[in-house]
Amino acid sequence: MALRLVTLFSVLMTVFLMSCGPKVTENVLAKYDGGQVTKSEFEEYYIKNSGNIEQAKKDSLPKLKSFLDLYVNYKLKLEDAKVKGYPSNKDLIQELNDYKKKVGVSFLLEKELVLPGIKNLYERRKVELRAAHIMLRPDSTGDEACRIKANKILDSIKLGKATFEDMAMKYSIDVYSKNVGGDIFYITAGMLPYEFEDACYATEPGNVYPNVVKTKFGYHIIKVTEKQERIPQIRASHILVDFYDGKGNVDSAAAKAKIDTVKMLLAQGKPFEDLARQYSKDPGSKDNGGDLNFFERRMMVKEFDEAAFKLKKGEVSDIIKTNYGYHIIKLTDVRKTAPFEEQKEELKKMFKQSRYQDTYDNYVKTLATKYNYKVNQETLNLMLKNSDSVRIADENPKAILYKDKELMSLNGKSITAGTVLEDLKDMSEFASRFIVFDAMKSGMDKLSGDLLLQEEAANLDKSDNEFASLMEDYRNGIYIFKLQEDEIWSQIKVDSAKLLPLYETTKQNYVWPDRVNYQEIYSSNDSLANRYYSMYQNGTNFDTLAVKYTERPGLKEKAGVYNLVEVSSNQMADIAFKLKNNGDVSAPFKAGSGTAFVKLLSKEPSRIKTFDEARAEVAGLYQENESKRLEQSYNQKLKDKYSPEIFYQNLEQVFKTK
Repeated sequence: MALRLVTLFSVLMTVFLMSCGPKVTENVLAKYDGGQVTKSEFEEYYIKNSGNIEQAKKDSLPKLKSFLDLYVNYKLKLEDAKVKGYPSNKDLIQELNDYKKKVGVSFLLEKELVLPGIKNLYERRKVELRAAHIMLRPDSTGDEACRIKANKILDSIKLGKATFEDMAMKYSIDVYSKNVGGDIFYITAGMLPYEFEDACYATEPGNVYPNVVKTKFGYHIIKVTEKQERIPQIRASHILVDFYDGKGNVDSAAAKAKIDTVKMLLAQGKPFEDLARQYSKDPGSKDNGGDLNFFERRMMVKEFDEAAFKLKKGEVSDIIKTNYGYHIIKLTDVRKTAPFEEQKEELKKMFKQSRYQDTYDNYVKTLATKYNYKVNQETLNLMLKNSDSVRIADENPKAILYKDKELMSLNGKSITAGTVLEDLKDMSEFASRFIVFDAMKSGMDKLSGDLLLQEEAANLDKSDNEFASLMEDYRNGIYIFKLQEDEIWSQIKVDSAKLLPLYETTKQNYVWPDRVNYQEIYSSNDSLANRYYSMYQNGTNFDTLAVKYTERPGLKEKAGVYNLVEVSSNQMADIAFKLKNNGDVSAPFKAGSGTAFVKLLSKEPSRIKTFDEARAEVAGLYQENESKRLEQSYNQKLKDKYSPEIFYQNLEQVFKTK
């Protein structure tokens, strides 16, 4: 009875003390001198490591506990870095700023240019257009005259004085489309110059774009005739009956009669695939029942393409005539638009090939205005005047007249002509160019673009949460690395007095396998190798033959000698090791794409390595052991210093919403 009373008293006291102790909400998973780990913070970092929230929700409690232990230890180290003054360390600040410039520019371009660009491209590619154009190209009368002519043609179409199709026939220089009213068939985003594409997507079907469009090919007047949901790919089979008879003569009447027969047999229920194997003249598909696999728009001839993409899955076309003959087509499958993430890399390639440079140039122009970028024309003129026939990378005695003068400025920062020239010298595309206006303008555009982007990136962590998180992770990584360096790696001193005892207790782990010294004669020609072997058998010295005939790259001058090769590493070493006595020579054997024979020089059976031979491995083991010991010691110091408390019971609430 007394024992029960004592036990009950103990339980009651425990409950009392717990109720009187400091309250810890379920949102706090750990606390330490200097900070705490909240549920939301833990969840954020756990998801970063596990990949996604779906996976995180599935993970077991022991796995969460293990990660919490690691994360608390990580937080203690960051607290220690703060106490040690790392945030004000000039070297670490410089490293962080250098990283911010380098990564910030890439991040900026990806987020502000590439990602919006490829998302727009992805959405546009869900739609296909059928367009027509009238194309003019400047001639001897010049660019402006061509533009004026194009606008007059456009005006006549707008006013109803002429049809688009007639004007295409009369004026377009595109020989492939002019005779069909300028029709260029179906297109989608990423296929044509972006100026042309933008005009098409801004025009409703049946309308002519209101302005003349200029591309690298010339001037265009554009009409959109159709706009519809795009089918990215279809799979079809076909039966082709060409126009030729068995003697190679054209007989279109016989071909038409045969394709009519095929059509009739299909109507009677004969399998399409069987008829394709029997009648089709397409050698690439007939044995597969006419299957052409998946294809996109414009991969087939126009008549075939147009008919195939109008079919529904399982449907069979009427007879289609192309330059190749008569076809009957069956649509067997349709691919829908793939998710954005699956197309992301391909979209990036399209974007960078088609419109990235212009998007970049326009973005840099906005930054030039934002940061008040200016070129000092007076300094530029002075430089050009005093740099006759001087290359950017050359030493110019007259440079003293301008090198210290401001050539560019942005955001209140002055950049001298000398600094600009030094930077351009490091760029291979500019170093050998003469200091003339065009070269300097191109070079300054390149430099100013880089500087403006760096300027924008410098404060990106203050305006972009994603980049701020990236910078925080990198800063923490720098701190952890320096802590490891200061507390662990720099403390490890390796010398023989420490390594030798470790070697003695672990030397059974450092073993040379069977090794062999051998000599080889190799030829890619089997008969030649056998001939060399006969010469050896008839008394010709092996060394002489090896120096003169072996064909292994770099082995002639070594007389085909291989020193201490592990027996298991290659066929030649294995064969040589199996020879009985030093000086024995093997028979010729197949070696890769040629033939070889080898001579045994000496064998070295497996043995334990000496201390000197194993020194590097022992040193590695010693450093690994010391790192673990010092890491454990440092972790214990952190616990003693910051007194962490971990509330494992609160892990039950992680990844659960109320």
